[in-house]
Amino acid sequence: MNTRGLLDQLLKSGQEMLQNKAGGAQNKPAGGGLGGLLGGASGANGLGSLLSGAGGGALAAGAMGLLLGNKKVRKVGGKVALYGGLAALGVIAYKAYGNWNAQKGTAPQSEPQTLDRLPPAQVEQHSQAILKALVAAAKADGHIDDRERQLIEGEFTKLDNDQELNHWLHAELNKPLDPTDVARAASTPEMAAEMYVASVMMVDEENFMEKSYLDELARQLKLEPGLKMELERQVRVALV
Repeated sequence: MNTRGLLDQLLKSGQEMLQNKAGGAQNKPAGGGLGGLLGGASGANGLGSLLSGAGGGALAAGAMGLLLGNKKVRKVGGKVALYGGLAALGVIAYKAYGNWNAQKGTAPQSEPQTLDRLPPAQVEQHSQAILKALVAAAKADGHIDDRERQLIEGEFTKLDNDQELNHWLHAELNKPLDPTDVARAASTPEMAAEMYVASVMMVDEENFMEKSYLDELARQLKLEPGLKMELERQVRVALV
């Protein structure tokens, strides 16, 4: 299963999707959930205009739009700046580790091996864990129903017709939301940090269900409180 390229395309395309939706969202209210996104398909800023564009970028933007849900598109703000691709997650985690160690006044025993500093084989392992975290975080507010699952799977199939990946995605979308299961994918502390960063990107912390999920995920990932706070702070910095 090759998730690295797909995940990088998804994250980069999120910028295009959010930029296109932001203009319309600032000027008129949008309906909730997937219906709001699809309902605007005929407009210049609708999801349909993105999906009708040529190339994988438009398709990836559609897949990311379905995962994000309409309410998150309305709250875009500075989030556009964050969707710079997969390496951005590693950079955020690396900075958080550096600041956290400085706050503790201790030197790390070794340099954090975040995904921006790893060979390709290890980046692939991190990518699978991060995609798992993104899919789970998208479900945290309960907005993905059976119809939306089918639409998301359809968009991923257009992006990458890897049958193994498609079967994996189907299983992940249909699982009950379980932060313990998500956390099991983290085989290193750095992977746990990157999964948490990706999850913070996806959730609306003003939503009680999503905030509760995020707090439980941090516990299951065994993130120390100081590191958890610094990871969240670095995401906020990146969103400015």
